[in-house]
Amino acid sequence: MRRLCQLLGVSRSGYYAWRSRSESERSQYDGRLKEAMVELHQGFRRAYGARRLHQQLRKHGFTCSVRRVSRLMKEAGIHASSKGLYVWNPGRHEFYSSAGNVLGAEESADSEGKHWAGDFTYIRTGSGWLYHAVVVDLYSRRVVGWSFSRKRNSELTKSALRMALSREQPRLGCVFHSDQGIEYAAHAYRDLVAAAGLRRSMSRKTTPLDNAMVESFFHTLKTELVHLRKFENDIEAVAGIVEFIEFYNRERLHSGIGYQSPASYVRACA
Repeated sequence: MRRLCQLLGVSRSGYYAWRSRSESERSQYDGRLKEAMVELHQGFRRAYGARRLHQQLRKHGFTCSVRRVSRLMKEAGIHASSKGLYVWNPGRHEFYSSAGNVLGAEESADSEGKHWAGDFTYIRTGSGWLYHAVVVDLYSRRVVGWSFSRKRNSELTKSALRMALSREQPRLGCVFHSDQGIEYAAHAYRDLVAAAGLRRSMSRKTTPLDNAMVESFFHTLKTELVHLRKFENDIEAVAGIVEFIEFYNRERLHSGIGYQSPASYVRACA
């Protein structure tokens, strides 16, 4: 340690003082800003950039500059959905146009395994942001697959779908609905959906209600668990959320299915 301090031009006492120093008020405030930014960014369908997020933060009582918001957005890994809009992506246009909002043209499902939907959200832990993806059966509102990752990419969403496919047997031609995020538009994800015999469906742009049931689950998860607890690390977050999903599926009464739990609703309709 003495040698390292000499190479870096710092004193040993200064190093140890820095290491034992508590988090500064500025860093703590940055953490609160990040949490608010992620919530607002998702609430506005991940469309807002630094300037619009800055205006929303001010409306919610936060004091900060656009420059600070821009820096924290980079640290949190979020950006406006228009970023890279005109980057050439072979096959992307064909993918979107061929999918469309198939779910919107379907009649309501009369049993499980006919309509699935997926989305992901952000969970704050003491060691950083954790991404959480789910697959929900829209007939019973039951969460049939989920995954967690430090990275926001198609592997996150593919893992949730793989889990759902390993646990359930969707009907042939089951509709799988999602938003138009690259996590669901990637060729690897498209291939997995096709190989499973599912039909792709995507929300219309700027229309968050197209995937309202999954958004409803995330709202419940955050209101009843995430906002009430502080997760020190990923392990605590995953354990708590998985336990909540089991409670949500087996016990929690859902207004959309006659105040029954998803599991009870499936049994009653069998």
